[in-house]
Amino acid sequence: MSTYRLNNLLAPRSVALVGASARPVSVGRAVLENIHKADFKGRFGLVNPRHAEIGGVAAVKSLDRLDFVPELVVITAPAREIPGIIDQAGRRGSAGALIVSAGLGHGPGSLYEAAIAAARKYGMRLIGPNCLGIMMPGVSLNASFAAHMPGAGSLALISQSGAIAAGMVDWAAQRGVGFSGIVSIGDQIDVDIADLLDYFAMDHKTRAILLYIESIKDARKFMSAARAAARVKPVVVVKSGRMAQGAKAA
Repeated sequence: MSTYRLNNLLAPRSVALVGASARPVSVGRAVLENIHKADFKGRFGLVNPRHAEIGGVAAVKSLDRLDFVPELVVITAPAREIPGIIDQAGRRGSAGALIVSAGLGHGPGSLYEAAIAAARKYGMRLIGPNCLGIMMPGVSLNASFAAHMPGAGSLALISQSGAIAAGMVDWAAQRGVGFSGIVSIGDQIDVDIADLLDYFAMDHKTRAILLYIESIKDARKFMSAARAAARVKPVVVVKSGRMAQGAKAA
């Protein structure tokens, strides 16, 4: 699929968050607060079946009750609910979902496979699961649970590690380095490193791309994307797990 619908996910005009918690210390609450702190300019909707409002933001019980179709659906709901949420988003016409939640499992009969099947029915793209989220300063979108929003700049960061992505934001803030985008890809249920390389290679706001890689699913696809991107802008790759201890940690 490559860059198909990636612009809808990384530069959306409308976003819905499904699963934000009323608990002050929770991933969903942190994502909600970050979206509002970043002052996202597009339409935003909050979906929660148990609460009419969270943190002063009014919520509806389901995606069907929003008065607009969100291009991007950010999911922090429990894993068991995710395939149903994706199906509902697809029926509404959403382009894709960012799955921050973990615990979908793997293999036949898993929630992971059910989520993929639901997305394919509607041609949706999926980022995640089990990821920090995305931070896109150019469109004032911080759909992550990172502690800080990065400044705008021309460096794109694609990371398999949420901790590394969050650490890079802190490091960059001290040195005045800005980002065109930061994407934590997690388990790469659909959108992978190669897809994002293709996207940022064509992005006029991006002058260089930094990758933090733990493992590669499709080496041929990755090498093809890396060669193409490196022809038009610098690409720096940091590969963890080359030694036994690093591989175990990754």
